[in-house]
Amino acid sequence: MTDSPLPRSASTATRRRFLAFAAAGIGALGLSGAPGLVRPAHAASEAAQKIADHFSAVRTMSGEFVQFGPRGEQTGGKFYIARPGKIRFNYDPPSGYKVISDGKSVVIDNQKLKTSDLYPLSKTPLKLLLDDRIDLTGSRVKSVEESDDATIIQLADKSVFGNSRITMMFDPKSYDLRQWTITDAQGKDTTVMIFNVKRDVKLDPDLFTIDYQYNRDINQKNVRNR
Repeated sequence: MTDSPLPRSASTATRRRFLAFAAAGIGALGLSGAPGLVRPAHAASEAAQKIADHFSAVRTMSGEFVQFGPRGEQTGGKFYIARPGKIRFNYDPPSGYKVISDGKSVVIDNQKLKTSDLYPLSKTPLKLLLDDRIDLTGSRVKSVEESDDATIIQLADKSVFGNSRITMMFDPKSYDLRQWTITDAQGKDTTVMIFNVKRDVKLDPDLFTIDYQYNRDINQKNVRNR
């Protein structure tokens, strides 16, 4: 995705904190620093399941996000979640992106390039983030890492998502979701960090509406112009 600055609503101090937190987050994911206690899926602790249940119990969320792409690019904007299955990302200018899941499909609209890519939600790791409940006894849980600073849960399903996976980082004290990282089939990571989060807010259902007719029209037009 295209580069853009951090959200304009964040102060300079907030930017510094988030860049520092990003580095800490990478360390907590096992890329640097001291590792926490890593458990296989079947040994996930009661505390980890409690955190997962707390997150699953939050039916709606909204807030701001900073996204770090696989090439180090940064984008930001606002996000909305309605469980199960619905999410929306509105990217700040100059990015032309908008991402919407309506519970069945995920669309990635690029207003600048006039493209609209549609995927089944069930075939993307986002489904695991947006499920009704994250069950840590299931085979989709690949590992649970617990430390004083973070509880990190990695989910995957090779039969559905191939080699893609999602890794979620939670605050072990407040149980709040801090960030998630989606690793694609090529091993490239995209990390989304969230802040200024509001929970159980009333959201307009239209936020999660996909314009399927627009998607068909734009793709037919693009095919004709090739």
